[in-house]
Amino acid sequence: MCVFLSKSLLFISLCACVAGQEVGRGRIVGGYAPVPHSIKYIVSIQSTQRQHLCGGSLINKFWVITAAHCNIGVNKMMIVAGDYSLTIYEGTEQEMLPQLLFPHPEYNTTTTNNDIMLIKLRAPAYLNSYVSIALLPRQGASIAVGRVCRVSGWGYTSASGGQIPSTLRTVMLPIVSTEQCNSSESFGGSITENMLCAGFSTGGKDACQGDSGGPLVCEGRVYGLVSWGKGCAEAQFPGVYTAVSKFRRWIDTTIFSYYSRCNKD
Repeated sequence: MCVFLSKSLLFISLCACVAGQEVGRGRIVGGYAPVPHSIKYIVSIQSTQRQHLCGGSLINKFWVITAAHCNIGVNKMMIVAGDYSLTIYEGTEQEMLPQLLFPHPEYNTTTTNNDIMLIKLRAPAYLNSYVSIALLPRQGASIAVGRVCRVSGWGYTSASGGQIPSTLRTVMLPIVSTEQCNSSESFGGSITENMLCAGFSTGGKDACQGDSGGPLVCEGRVYGLVSWGKGCAEAQFPGVYTAVSKFRRWIDTTIFSYYSRCNKD
């Protein structure tokens, strides 16, 4: 595990080797600060010491979706909805504790395949003008190559990792074909059918450390979760995201099974 420390935030990034290169996961560069509280579905996943770790999305009042590599343990985690600035108390924040974590049973720490996790909250989020639900794509739905999508988070704003934003950031990125992302000039075959790529061939805009698990929203739905990449915003290396539409059936089944067990008990 590679741990990146700053004065105000703790960023956790697992490392792997892809095509012989070190790859940092959880990797916004080249973006901008959106209108405060305009991205209402995003949550900050934090340690119990209130240090930001990852992003996530509220998919109903009791459930959050994020990346499996953001799993630090249910007793070490808290979820904050309705936040914009991590350093200023705005009175809009809702701090919630997780009850259970459901990382995908086939998540592979080496290949990063199936990098998705559900978080069941102990108490429901209160939906209001600052907190709302993210929509998900149907099982198997695809998003067209070139379609411009939005990724948001509280991660580093510089590829060097030296700048940390005090407020939420967002950037617009085009979807890249799996073929291009898997080419020898890029990730060389490491992109699976459960992954999605987005970015510019010239680099310059990307998710970065601290954005892990955050939403890539296309056509109003969360099609991707920030997963991994080579550095941040490097030319020929788009960001790699978990393809949420590949897991919609697993998401629905996991939530249904949880409530089915509770009813039996």
